[in-house]
Amino acid sequence: MSFIEYGDTIKDGDTAIVFLGHESMFPVKVQHGTVTQTKYGVIRHSTDLIGKKYGSKVTCSKGGWVFILHPTPELWTMNLPHRTQILYSTDISIITMMLELKPGSIVCESGTGSGSLSHALIRTVAPTGHLYTVEFHQQRAEKAREEFREHGVDHLVTVTNQDVCKNGFGVSNLADAVFLDIPSPWEAIGHAKSALKAEGGRICSFSPCIEQVQRTCLAMEEYGFTEINTLEILLRVYNVRTISLQIPDLGKAAEDNSGTGFDSSNSSNQGSPGANLQQGTVQFKSGVPLREMVGHTGYLTFATKS
Repeated sequence: MSFIEYGDTIKDGDTAIVFLGHESMFPVKVQHGTVTQTKYGVIRHSTDLIGKKYGSKVTCSKGGWVFILHPTPELWTMNLPHRTQILYSTDISIITMMLELKPGSIVCESGTGSGSLSHALIRTVAPTGHLYTVEFHQQRAEKAREEFREHGVDHLVTVTNQDVCKNGFGVSNLADAVFLDIPSPWEAIGHAKSALKAEGGRICSFSPCIEQVQRTCLAMEEYGFTEINTLEILLRVYNVRTISLQIPDLGKAAEDNSGTGFDSSNSSNQGSPGANLQQGTVQFKSGVPLREMVGHTGYLTFATKS
């Protein structure tokens, strides 16, 4: 099993996603003799998972059922264990596009955190690219190495435990892009410039506060970066559902009835089409925004090495 090389069947040692519904899923490590509890009952790995195809519908001990999905960076972002705050698909998608990443790209990242963005970057630059990711916290760095190895992508990533603001990324004039997600990104701009290729490399800094953005932009100008711009991505989700609205009274029925001597008080006219039209409703499909939406996550500042 690999996050970038998709297999058909579930094997011992794989990481799989147990899908109970769009709002309910979780990862599980498949192991012989192990069982997983769900609200629909027990899943026995030896008989219910190993050897079955990814995407299979598995019946649990209580009669309910779940789907077993092959992991992807998108599913991992939704289900990974949180060691830090993470980036979600909305920001990740614009980052990979604006950094102009493609298969074969070399990317430097700091910090690694929970590995949400890291998995997306690895999938984007595979099979010939490489990710150099720096994590200040030793235990988080070790856990990231372990996850990359379990997910079959460790050959595409190098994890370094050091302070990027003091020691840099460990590479020079090599990277096509640099991503910074640290408290003081302006202190790492010089190291980012050294890591980037001689000309045309792209840099992105993620910061939750506008004061961080201001200092980062000043540092980028100081080190000669150009095309500096800052974005904020806000996601608004719509539900498609059936709604009912009253048919409006545009006055046409009243005008027609006045010419024929229609008397609304006459009980014999109660069943006329005009009366029903004014009181009727019509149903149709419509997109309705959620009552609550995800607000500010952070500012994304992009620039180009000239």
